[in-house]
Order: sequence, then C-alpha cells, then structure tokens
Amino acid sequence: MLREKIGIYLAYLMQMLIVVYAVYSVYIKDYIWAVWGLFAFILTLTPLMLKRRFHVTLPWELNFLIVLSLYLSISGNVWGWYHLFYPFYDKVAHLVSSITIAVLGFVAAVIMDRYTEIKLNRPMIVFFVIIFTMAIGSFWEITEFISDKIIGTQLQPGLGDTMYDLIFDLAGGIIIGVLGDVYLKRTPKERFVRDFLNRK
Repeated sequence: MLREKIGIYLAYLMQMLIVVYAVYSVYIKDYIWAVWGLFAFILTLTPLMLKRRFHVTLPWELNFLIVLSLYLSISGNVWGWYHLFYPFYDKVAHLVSSITIAVLGFVAAVIMDRYTEIKLNRPMIVFFVIIFTMAIGSFWEITEFISDKIIGTQLQPGLGDTMYDLIFDLAGGIIIGVLGDVYLKRTPKERFVRDFLNRK
C-alpha cells in the first residue's frame, strides 16, 4: 500500500533527522539535547526491539506516531520552535504525544486482557487508557520540572503551560479511549491481536 510505504519512509527520515540534530547539538555544545536526542533515537527503535525479542510487529501507523512524537519534541527544542511558535507548536506536539501514549495504553490493555489473568471489559479499557495517558503525562511534567530546576532548562514557562499540557493529555486519552471502545464494539479482541500485533 502506497500510504504505508510513505509512512514508513517518513519515519525513517525523522529517525535520521533526530540523529542529525543530536550530532548538531554536540557541535554547538548543547550537550543536554545531544543526550536527549540520542535517547529519543533509541526509543524510536522500540518497535524493532519488540519484533526481535517478542515477535510482535506493531502496525506502521503506531510506529509512525512514536517517531513523530519524539521528532517533534527534539526538533522543537533544538531549533527553538517551542518558543518561536508558542503556544501552537507546543500544544500540537503535546496532543500528538498524548494520542501516541493513549494508543500504546490501548494496545497494552488489549494484550493484558488477552494474555494475562487480568480481564478488562470495554469500559475498563477506556478507563485504563485515560489513566495510563494521564500517568505518563504527569510523569513527563515532573521530569520537565526537575530538569528546569537542576539542569537549568526552560521546558515549563509556567503553571498555566503545565495545566494545559495535562488537559491535552486528558483529551488525548479520552479521544483514543472512545475510539477504541467503538472499535472493540465491532471487532473482537482476538482479531485485533491477530491482525494488528502479529502481522508479518
């Protein structure tokens, strides 16, 4: 499928650019974002690690979202787009990230229901997705706060910015939770696991 090929190649391009930005950060002696860039690149390899270790192939759409979220974060900080296009860039990047996290939460919930003793009905899956997204988002905000205080970065302009970020986390969790509920009404969990997590 053409759309799939384009998505895969765009993901590769963004991964390459993340590495370039990390190297550039070393060149300008901005070592904080050099380290973050390297860490982000390693995170983009998570789908590949899952495939090799657990023989689980995530759909290309999810892989694309993961890479896009990390690319927006790294490029926005390296080139100053967060400040240049504030608050638009910040909120779009945060919404993309929260949706990505929510999708991962949805996948995790279905896998738990399918392969563990933890059984989740549809309302419980929606609740899990929202709480999971909020938990990761809150942890991220705490990380930004600590980074600002200890390292001297400027990731949090103020309380209002932090609260809006959490609101976007909630929005992303609700959107994916509701869409996931609608999806599971029409598609058995077993088919979801078979079609989307074990594609060759």
